[in-house]
Amino acid sequence: MIDEALFEPKTLYPFQQRTVDQIIEELKENGTDYNLLFQLPTGGGKTVIFSEITKNYIETWKKKVLILTHRIELSVQTAKQLSAIGISNKVINSEVKTLDDQDDYNCFIAMVETLNNRLQDDENFIKDIGLVIVDEAHYNSFRKIFQYYLQANILGVTATPLSSNKALPLNDHYDKLKVGESISSLIESGYLANAETFTYDVNLHGLKIGSNGDFTVSSSEQVYGNYFMQEKLLFAYEEVAINTKTLIFNSGIETSVRVQETFHKRGYKIRHLDSTFSDKDRKDILSWFKTTPNAILTSVGILTTGFDEPTVETIILNRATRSLTLYHQMIGRGSRKLPKKDIFRLIDLGNNVRRFGLWQDYINWDDAFAFPDRFLEARLSEQEDIMFEAAYMLPKHVRDRVDTSVLDKFKMKEVYEDYIDRGEKGKYAVDDSLENHYQAIFSKANDFYDGLEIQEALQEHIEHRLKQYTKCIAKSTRNYFKYLMETYNRQLRQKLRATLEDE
Repeated sequence: MIDEALFEPKTLYPFQQRTVDQIIEELKENGTDYNLLFQLPTGGGKTVIFSEITKNYIETWKKKVLILTHRIELSVQTAKQLSAIGISNKVINSEVKTLDDQDDYNCFIAMVETLNNRLQDDENFIKDIGLVIVDEAHYNSFRKIFQYYLQANILGVTATPLSSNKALPLNDHYDKLKVGESISSLIESGYLANAETFTYDVNLHGLKIGSNGDFTVSSSEQVYGNYFMQEKLLFAYEEVAINTKTLIFNSGIETSVRVQETFHKRGYKIRHLDSTFSDKDRKDILSWFKTTPNAILTSVGILTTGFDEPTVETIILNRATRSLTLYHQMIGRGSRKLPKKDIFRLIDLGNNVRRFGLWQDYINWDDAFAFPDRFLEARLSEQEDIMFEAAYMLPKHVRDRVDTSVLDKFKMKEVYEDYIDRGEKGKYAVDDSLENHYQAIFSKANDFYDGLEIQEALQEHIEHRLKQYTKCIAKSTRNYFKYLMETYNRQLRQKLRATLEDE
């Protein structure tokens, strides 16, 4: 639920007004063929800032503004903020089929999928747009809209300027990144609550990495849904956060439901929420959470954006993630400051702090924007055993084409260490890995060309294996890894050709 009081006209904080002035000046200096990405931590007031930019833009350029969001809650929140500062606006939701009254408005707020459907039917569905503002700009779903507004400026806004798809970096579409205040600066200035962090070691063996680069829901359910992890979660809550308003983030629905059952048996006030709930049920639960002292809300993937409840005192990460963006989104739900809330508690049950560093730590976002691959690799490799905590999970369409029982038998770290223990070259582990991939392909391939197709489908699996090897030998430069991948694939092709080409 959204508190109407939050949308009364307000005076911007000095850093917010300074940001508005700087962005407007950037747009003036660079003309229409210019897209700017703005980074500001969760809780820094992104909606307030881009609403004020909207007002300034309309007054200065006499053109209209389009604001894109990916959730209805964000659309409603933005519309109320704009109305509070006197901007006539219209939300384009699924019920809006035509815009006969568009001359009555200076600003439009649209859900990305809804607008895309309208633009496919009529590319002039909204006219005279000079500026497109993209909220939560790290999501790639917005890209399909950009083609309709090539003559407009685009301003992306995000807390983490890293694309949700590493194959589609944000610097493809944005000319420049403007970095806002840091988390530590906002804490020191009194704008954000500080996080007191508590970590508990968790055995993540059994987690699998999916094709999106993060741990799969199914493997997370197996790790976090068992009795021992439920007990560890309960112990951590009772040790650190008992009698505080608490948000628990889980990877899967089954785990979250078990969390509710476990805490309910102990007499705690707890509710479960996930994306399958109706709008009414969701509103009822969020209203209960808001008004109930020491309430606990356990959820799955639904409260990371578009949710603002300042009274949250404890965040529990009852899951592991390899996404820095998700890590910051989850923790940010507890960072809102109140007169009697300077600190919130963070309980990490997924080795996430060890993987990414403390939430308050400095991050070079300019480097992340300019060199996203290098940035992500560097951060993940700081935790040397991250690749050994999880196995790579093949996508279903690949599993159907390869002998997975053969692949599952090979463990790069174990094979490498066995060779070293015997006083032999660790490089032999790569040879064994190649033989393992060959056997898995050969047993399923109909001919050489079919084998090549299977090899191509296994590229992410091969990459995962070889990254494990480079961590074993502490040699992971980009050029060496590229050489290793090329040599491995060439030798694998030669081996397949030698045995399959005549079949």
